[in-house]
Amino acid sequence: MKRMLSLCAAALCLTMALAPTALAADFETAPPNAKVCYPTSIVRSDDGTELKKIYDLGPEDDPAGIPRSDFQKDGFQYTLTDLLKQELPENESRQHTETVTLQSKKKDMESVLALLPQEKEFITDDGLVGNLTLRLDTVQVEPAGYGSSTKEVSAKRSYPNLTGQDTQYIPKTIEENGRTLTLQEIQWQTDNTATTDGYALGDRYTAIATYTGSATSSYVTGYTVTAEYTGTVSRIALNRVRYVAIFEGTPIQSMLPVETDAVTPAFRWSYVLIPLGVVAVAGAGIGGALLLKHRKENAGEEDAEE
Repeated sequence: MKRMLSLCAAALCLTMALAPTALAADFETAPPNAKVCYPTSIVRSDDGTELKKIYDLGPEDDPAGIPRSDFQKDGFQYTLTDLLKQELPENESRQHTETVTLQSKKKDMESVLALLPQEKEFITDDGLVGNLTLRLDTVQVEPAGYGSSTKEVSAKRSYPNLTGQDTQYIPKTIEENGRTLTLQEIQWQTDNTATTDGYALGDRYTAIATYTGSATSSYVTGYTVTAEYTGTVSRIALNRVRYVAIFEGTPIQSMLPVETDAVTPAFRWSYVLIPLGVVAVAGAGIGGALLLKHRKENAGEEDAEE
């Protein structure tokens, strides 16, 4: 009896040894409605124990579409062990010209250049940055505006040798530097009595006339300076993201069929049922043989007792 129990235990151990190991649970799978992402490159180790799938995704791509299921390839079973994320900078650059406008109180070039640095950092409307250089041949200075001022001007005229203090001999207006001045006042001076051949000519007068008027002049209120800066502007745009899916490879047992290039193999019950059937048949045969042997032994013991 003990011998029979030992044989049954051995049969049970054989059955467990022949049964295939269940596949490990997959990593989180992509949602059903997620668009599948395709790798830009695949890197495999020489011994096949590690395989990396590299995905370069744009802003419109959903990383949930990266396949995470186990797959078989070239005799290895691959299981996802890690999914890494890495930002990929993209450098964008171009030539750019920037026009600056500023105000100056003076128009001389020394004063103007003091307001314009040789190099200046600029940021474009779309976010590109660069140090641009002043182009001296583009510097222009124009009046920014005009003002006016009015002031009083005056002039004096002397009219000598007048016989009397009579204003009829004095002009009421005069021209001075293009302006018309009006007689404002007269100062009289008496000359010494002049004689000619001993005859008295009487008193003579000199009129000192003052003329006044107004003068309006215009002036520049300031100057507008324009200049151009040129150079290269650039930026680093984080428009793409790299994902690296790392899979660990395990050699597939020779008894299991190899499915190459299968991304998400379905679990086949035949892998389990067929070996179990074989084991069951073998177990049934062993059990039957043990039962017949046991009966023969029991019959022999009964004959011996009789």
